[in-house]
Amino acid sequence: MAATFASSLSSTTPKSAFLDHRSSIHGTPITTARFTPSKSSTQNSATISMSLSQPTYDLQNFNFQPIRESIVAREMTRRYMTDMVTYADTDVIVVGAGSAGLSCAYELSKNPNISVAIIEQSVSPGGGAWLGGQLFSAMVVRKPANRFLDELGIEYDEQDSYVVIKHAALFTSTIMSKLLARPNVKLFNAVAAEDLIVKGGRVSGVVTNWALVSMNHDSQSCMDPNVMESKVVVSSCGHDGPFGATGVKRLKSIGMIDSVPGMKALDMNTAEDAIVRLTREIVPGMIVTGMEVAEIDGAPRMGPTFGAMMISGQKAAHLALKALGQPNAIDGIYNEAQNLQAEFVLAAAEAGEIVDA
Repeated sequence: MAATFASSLSSTTPKSAFLDHRSSIHGTPITTARFTPSKSSTQNSATISMSLSQPTYDLQNFNFQPIRESIVAREMTRRYMTDMVTYADTDVIVVGAGSAGLSCAYELSKNPNISVAIIEQSVSPGGGAWLGGQLFSAMVVRKPANRFLDELGIEYDEQDSYVVIKHAALFTSTIMSKLLARPNVKLFNAVAAEDLIVKGGRVSGVVTNWALVSMNHDSQSCMDPNVMESKVVVSSCGHDGPFGATGVKRLKSIGMIDSVPGMKALDMNTAEDAIVRLTREIVPGMIVTGMEVAEIDGAPRMGPTFGAMMISGQKAAHLALKALGQPNAIDGIYNEAQNLQAEFVLAAAEAGEIVDA
């Protein structure tokens, strides 16, 4: 067009809460190992130790096992078609695999009872989160959203009110590797959401097509789409552009919302709080997250800071869980004793801490 609630922080200093409405969720630290955030550049740089091990095969005389070309074709086709059948009717469709969409899908996938399909028009998911601003490498994340990075095990350079990941690709590659390994998630990349399914005033799924087909409707004919039904659609299509803000623009064109004023000029401090606060179910069955929120509400853009994308995605996931009648951080019905993924603890919280959601 993202899952576990886990905090691995060990500090006992008070933390300000992430989201907007009071919740009774108390996060607890996960027991798995985590990376320690690297120190500020004003301190001595951390020593990196690496152990080298010899490959368990002979690089000088390496031979692959034989295979028939038809087997390769059958394996790819069978598995993809099986996924298409499986996710033709799913719990949540996330449209757009940028930083907000991936964070949403990651959060949702923590509940193994929820099936999540991600639709991404690009061959390479991640949106603009492979780089920082102006094609620079570093990613800036304002506190306290760094707690989400702690959960993912991503190292950063810590400053007073923000942290810096040395390369944005570390965030995107890490969250994708964790997310896509889960059995209840499927990413359909190089697939475009061309339209919405709307029944009785409720968004009930998306109309899909290969992205290359969607881009060439004017040059060909008779290229009808496919469909995917869902209980909830999360639109994370980003700000206006060739495939941007398509969810809310379609809602306007069919009369389900009145206007899409577009985002205002840059104001980082106003923008990030607004993006998280205004993340919501915009019409029955459709939740809007990430920069698409700014398009529909005329909120400022935040430029090259990414914390709001992560936390807006988390909030969208909990709104979807609420709509599905599942434990969530929005209305305080989350129960740690539920049989969820091991890390299903809100990233914003530590033991004994109340979290805004």
